[in-house]
Amino acid sequence: MIRIQAPRRSSEAKVIEYNGKFGATSDLWRMWTRYMILILSYLITEIWMERQHLSQRDVDPGAGLTRNHTLLEGTRFKRVVFEGQYCRNFGCCEARDDDCVTQFYEAKALCYCDTFCERENSDCCPDYKSFCREEKEWPLHIKPWYPEGCHRDGQHYEEGSVIKENCNSCTCSGRQWKCSQRVCLVQPGLIEHINKGDYGWTAQNYSQFWGMTLEEGFRHRLGTLPPSPVLLSMHEVTASLPATTDLPEFFVASYKWPGWTHGPLDQKNCAASWAFSTASVAADRIAIQSKGQYTANLSPQNLISCCAKKRHGCSSGGIDRAWWYLRKRGLVSHACYPLFKDQNATNNGCAMASRSDGRGKRHATKPCPNSIEKSNRIYQCSPPYRVSSEETEIMKEIIQNGPVQAIMQVHEDFFNYKTGIYRHVTSPSGESEKYQKLRTHAVKLTGFLDAREISFKELDS
Repeated sequence: MIRIQAPRRSSEAKVIEYNGKFGATSDLWRMWTRYMILILSYLITEIWMERQHLSQRDVDPGAGLTRNHTLLEGTRFKRVVFEGQYCRNFGCCEARDDDCVTQFYEAKALCYCDTFCERENSDCCPDYKSFCREEKEWPLHIKPWYPEGCHRDGQHYEEGSVIKENCNSCTCSGRQWKCSQRVCLVQPGLIEHINKGDYGWTAQNYSQFWGMTLEEGFRHRLGTLPPSPVLLSMHEVTASLPATTDLPEFFVASYKWPGWTHGPLDQKNCAASWAFSTASVAADRIAIQSKGQYTANLSPQNLISCCAKKRHGCSSGGIDRAWWYLRKRGLVSHACYPLFKDQNATNNGCAMASRSDGRGKRHATKPCPNSIEKSNRIYQCSPPYRVSSEETEIMKEIIQNGPVQAIMQVHEDFFNYKTGIYRHVTSPSGESEKYQKLRTHAVKLTGFLDAREISFKELDS
């Protein structure tokens, strides 16, 4: 008998036996020699593989562990028979047990079910944690496959895809969405907060504002410069109503002068509330003062395109300059000079001209830009005046002479205004606090409510 020993997980040896009989003839001798060569080749390979595996298991030579020669000698705390599994079929062992091993066919290697396998370089069987430790773990051969890319609202997007979330862009990167953090003009949380609270006004999500940033709203949807020193130094004029006049609790100019006041025009993304509010207030006042003889709505486009001195057009402007132009040059009707579809076009120069007849009145020297409208009448006004900032005086002025123009400071919540008495409401999350910027906006005041509250129609509804 020949006994060959090969080192394995510990200092012990693996025993392989071979029995053979020796013949007397040379043929038998040669056959036996060839057979021995094959066995030796196999054993050399087995020894080399065992050493490689031994080095991977990081054996501590000082541990002094002795090998158990039979599977029954290991301390087993769980053993079941489950065909087609590893630890489920073989059982689990405590501490280090080199016989607690089975063939891991998928990886063409050995795997273990003893607690020693739980190391940094684990050689545990695929079902060790799920069976021996009762932890949920996918076996290697049935791990779920997740495709590259990202998901959003039940739809799959490829890696690198870009989608729009309101005013922010989100990019699929590493199976995750990475989004910009800009503050949006429309904030659904703020709208809900306003409508659920008792703030005196209601908010609305305007679809034309969706996708715009708060900065874009300030830049494109307002458009009036702060009051100039000249405007602030104007002498205040009070209404001629007696001081004891009993003011109503509710007043709207269109109720007193039906057909003589005008609704707001949409300024779109043209930051020219300076022109829209001036033209609208002037049109109302001319209709009221003429007792309905002249009721045309005046053209804000005429101001935007032709008020040339320090002209800012759709990039903001001052109301004092607008009133100067209206008094000195005059405006045509909105029907004669309608709004351009593209305010940024390079050919949007002034399309109207007028001359004085020597008696203080001006007449157009060009036909209407809108060829369908034949009347190119020029409308002028008397010098403007400043109304007192006292609420009672503003109310008296509206009752006696009609709507007035006002400049207001705008917060981010104003873009959601729908109806009611506007008061600034801060965001419940406080996210926009650091983005709060006060900008000025010109509006037309058309009435009041509850004797001390002023309501208005916002001109870019």
